[in-house]
Order: sequence, then structure tokens, then C-alpha cells
Amino acid sequence: MKKAFAVFLIVLSALSVFASGSQENAEDSGRKQVTMWFWGTADFQRDAMQKNLIDAFNASQDEYELVVEFRNSVDNDVNVAVSAGSGPDIVYGSGPSFVATLASSGKLANLDEYAEKYGWDERILKPLYDACSYQGSLYSIPGALNTLGVYYNKEVLAELGFDPPTTIEELETIMDAAMEAGLYASVTGAQGWRPTNENYTSLMLTHYAGPTNTYLALTGQKSWADQEFVDAMKKLDEWYRKGYLAGQDYFNLDFNAAAQFLVDGRSPFFIGPALVFQFIVKTATPEAAANIGFVPFPNFNDEIPYPTYTLGTVCSFSINEASQNKDAAAAVLDLMLSPEFVAGMTETWPGYWGMPISNLDEADTSALTGLSETYFNAVEDIASAIGDGHFGFFCGTFFPPSTLTRFYDIDAVWTGNETAEELMQSIDEIFATELAEGLVPPIPEPMT
Repeated sequence: MKKAFAVFLIVLSALSVFASGSQENAEDSGRKQVTMWFWGTADFQRDAMQKNLIDAFNASQDEYELVVEFRNSVDNDVNVAVSAGSGPDIVYGSGPSFVATLASSGKLANLDEYAEKYGWDERILKPLYDACSYQGSLYSIPGALNTLGVYYNKEVLAELGFDPPTTIEELETIMDAAMEAGLYASVTGAQGWRPTNENYTSLMLTHYAGPTNTYLALTGQKSWADQEFVDAMKKLDEWYRKGYLAGQDYFNLDFNAAAQFLVDGRSPFFIGPALVFQFIVKTATPEAAANIGFVPFPNFNDEIPYPTYTLGTVCSFSINEASQNKDAAAAVLDLMLSPEFVAGMTETWPGYWGMPISNLDEADTSALTGLSETYFNAVEDIASAIGDGHFGFFCGTFFPPSTLTRFYDIDAVWTGNETAEELMQSIDEIFATELAEGLVPPIPEPMT
């Protein structure tokens, strides 16, 4: 015990010296710190952020120093700290619905002046610029474009005798054949992260109920209890019970494990969001990654044009109203909205940094290969579809907070504790309250 205590004192002393030295170095630089909290990442992801964000910003001027703190509990930490009037200068959020709550309580800075200064209103794709607004003003910038699609293992598809699916009939036929061969129909998982559920409610709203019906409901012109939405949730319940969502292991797998299963050939498909690229690249060798492809999710309704993309963002970034360094924080956000940043991050970290900007074609993509190139091309396709109006709505981006949370409860339908009719009637009542409170962001009208 004495030896252990002595070792503890030595370690504590060393940490104190290190912390003191780090603080002195920061003070010696004469720079003011601009802080951001971000979620815990793998080493290669931190290296990418260090090179393309932290070092790039710090080298761009000599007045401020960007300091990023990685926290596994970042969502809760940010919410608690910012709500209490403290926290980092740059506020990471899980999407615009997260932002709306903080913006309505005056905890986030109004970004209109920075949008005008940097031209964000012209550079950020309008549907997502509007989604990040509250009561007519911008309060966050959107993170990477996100959609829902079908990742496929090329070798497994070939062994089963199929091409990548472009219709729902083809997709279901392949999943049935996979299960007959002893494979998972598709892989995914919500272990440790129940919001995964909204990926699949979003999917059914876009590709079953349809973007137009969803738009009408989001703008208060249609009830969420109407039959097309009930039927969409019943179809999702049918998929779950058939085993199409990783069978009995939906609640036992997380995205890391599911990505590994896809790479290992235990399923032909991973049906999930565009951010899954980052899990595959973390899991696969370059050779294994070359065996993975991606196609848009097909439609249940022939009246919906193919491809149509579920439109969303993986996260958002705001500025803390309590920040004393708002101008510097805005300069960091502007760096994120550059094609150079997108290309630099995507080179080693595809899936998370495809920012929804109009000048992506200016990016130097010569260094992008494999999954990085596939992801960048997918982001460009999504951006093009937005211009054509062929998009639906990701719940986490366009739905107000309580409505979004209620959509997580689709698992109560799966377990038989609630009917699809009861779920959608409840959602309709909750949404009506939030719509009246002004918590629904501006909703772009699709053209389908």
C-alpha cells in the first residue's frame, strides 16, 4: 500500500508539472484561447483534427489559439455547462433540434453578423442554413451532410448472385437470400445509443410515407396520425420482426461491431447513415475497404423519384453566448466551411466532415482514394439532389426536441408495448405543442 501510494504521488506530481508547463506555454505564446469540446475519438481522427483544424487555424493568425478537449460525455457536458452560462466558446451539438432548445433560452450567440461577414448565407446549402436558424436568425452551422443508404459487401453480393439493389424488391430479395445462407440480412445496432432508432423512422418517412407527406406534417398541414405515417411505422415494425435490422442483435451491436460484421462478410448490407463511413474506415484495412460500396436507399413508392435522399447533418456547431472570443470562434467555424477543410478531413476521416457548402467543386480531391473518394462523391450527389428537390427529412435535423425523442419509441412498437397508431397519435399531439411554441425550424419544400 505504501509503495502504491508513493507511485500515486509521483504520478500526481508529474501530471502537475505537465499541466503547469502546458499552461505556461499557452501564456508564453501570448495568445487568447478559443475552446471547443468534442467527443472522444480514435487517434487517427484526432490527428486529422489536429492537422486540418487546430494547426490550420492557429497558423492562420497569431492572436488566438484553438484548444479542443475530447470528452466521451460531450453531449451531456455541453448541455449542462452552456445551460449554466459557462462551457466552451464553440458549442458542439447533436443537430439543429439540440440547438433550438439552447437558442430559445438565450444561451447561444446570434450568428447573423458572421453569416453576412463570411457569406455563409450564400455558401451553406439553403435547406440546412434554414434548419440551423431559430426565429429567423442563424444560431449554428451544420456539420456534415448526412443521409441514409445501403453499404454493401461486394464479395458477399457476388457469392449470393446479386448486383447492388436499386429497388425495394431487390433489396428484400437479397436480404431473404442472405438469411437463408446463414448471414444477417443487414447489420446495424443501437447498443449504448438509443437515438439510432431515428435513423430507421427517418428512412421510412422518406421512402415509404414520402417527402411531400412529411413536409406537410412538419408544416402543420397534415396530421402525424394519418394512415400513411401509421403504415410507414408498421412497415418498419415488419422489417424489424423479419430480422432485416440485424435480427435479434439490433440491441446487442453498436456501429463499430456492425461495421466489422459487414467487412468480415457476415452480411451483404449495412443499412445506415452516411456517417457509417467513419466506422468502416476505422475497422477495415485498405484492401477490405475497397470491397465496400454504397448506394442510395430505394423507395417503397414508385411515385418517389430515385434517388431521393433523407437530408440531415451529423452535428452542428454554435458559439456560446457567454464566450468572450466570439469573433475568433466564428473564424474557426468559417474554416470548417471551406472546401480545403472538407477535402483534408475526408482524406483520412470520411463520413463526418462533408460540410453542406455550395463550392465543394473547388476542393482538391486528388489525394482521395477508396472510401474517402466514395464518401466525397456521395456528398456531392446529396448536394445535387438538394438542388433538384429530391430529399426527405432526417428526424434529428428537422424535428423539434420532444417530437424527435418520441420517435425513438419505435422500439416500444417492436416489443409490442405500443401500437403504431398509439405512437403516431402521441407524436401528433406533442408536435402540435412544439409547432405552436416555434420550435420547428424552417422546412424546405421538396419537389417530388
